[in-house]
Amino acid sequence: MYDVVIVGGGPAGLSAALMLGRARRRVVVVDSGEPRNAAAHESHGFLTRDGVPPAELLRLGRDEVSGYGVEILDDRVVSASPGFEVRLASGTVLASRTLLVTAGIRDELPDLPGVAELWGDQVHFCPYCHGYEVHDEQVGVVADGPMGVMKAVMLREWAPDVVLFPGDYQLTDDETAQLATRGIAVEPGKVTRLAVTDGRLTGVDLADGRVVPRSAVFVNPVFVPKDSLLKDLGCELDEQGWVRVDAFGFTGIDGVWAAGNVVDPTAGLISAAGAGAAVAVKLNHELIFGH
Repeated sequence: MYDVVIVGGGPAGLSAALMLGRARRRVVVVDSGEPRNAAAHESHGFLTRDGVPPAELLRLGRDEVSGYGVEILDDRVVSASPGFEVRLASGTVLASRTLLVTAGIRDELPDLPGVAELWGDQVHFCPYCHGYEVHDEQVGVVADGPMGVMKAVMLREWAPDVVLFPGDYQLTDDETAQLATRGIAVEPGKVTRLAVTDGRLTGVDLADGRVVPRSAVFVNPVFVPKDSLLKDLGCELDEQGWVRVDAFGFTGIDGVWAAGNVVDPTAGLISAAGAGAAVAVKLNHELIFGH
């Protein structure tokens, strides 16, 4: 019988495992090996590990938690029933007192030729994750709506040459003025593809035949939480359709906790790790003192 089964071995899950292992809990981390940032060459913003490849960051984390007796299974959780019986794709069944889901999210990329090919290399989402790496380059933002405007304005802090491609979105007067004040060019019209030559981004192709030279592009993927396990257990959803948790990561279902991107799409690597550690502390208190 485990004290905690942790579903997902990213920064949130491994940080929780570290805290719980140090609390001398019997813990197993089940990880399917599909990290969200696998395509990126480097991970950023994680103190003392800035620039480390994502796979190396996870390897270091696994080594640390294993030193405290935490087990790690390369497997996939397919179901969990109250109690908890946690069934894995391999057929293994784990018994546990509690369940902590840190499975993260997946990025549903825009259906635009070139995006998937260059994702994590010359096509990005987060300015805080990769804005520094494209500083002083020719940056494009291929995103409609207010979020595209906001991202273009943010990226202007890193690069002097930023172009917004808003598609069919009609900019408001305030947005137009905001972009103009910062010297951000706007290229309306339909984007047909990203121009790629020998594996390198060279520009953004428009339906009217023009090609706007760019060396880096930011897009807005759709965040899809890996929360089917939580939903199957009856966890409540918020108004945006995300699993609701309290400030400590408790879902409202006895013994079921969650942390990281699976419940917070805004969490970066280090904040997801912090959330995992914080949830682990509260979870351990519950194991000691009960409700």
